[in-house]
Amino acid sequence: MPKVKTYPYDSADYLNTVEAIGVYLEEAFNTEDAAFISFALGTVARSKGMAEVARKAGLSRESLYKALSKDGNPEFATILKVMKALDLKLTATAA
Repeated sequence: MPKVKTYPYDSADYLNTVEAIGVYLEEAFNTEDAAFISFALGTVARSKGMAEVARKAGLSRESLYKALSKDGNPEFATILKVMKALDLKLTATAA
């Protein structure tokens, strides 16, 4: 049986348009899973360049990676800073 070469999948590689980012984050918010939403926001930040996002958010790159990791638990203020750094707006609608 021939060997199949595989490559790691990283969603950040495909978040290269405003529309793709919007759909990705909308689906993350639809899960209502705070940890997954934070992780998804981290994926978007990586797609834009974590160092640049951290600089714009006024955070260190290391702390941003930690806060938005699978095991991270960022403060809401951190989420708002990251969203602003990504030129994203958090809105609410009635269910």
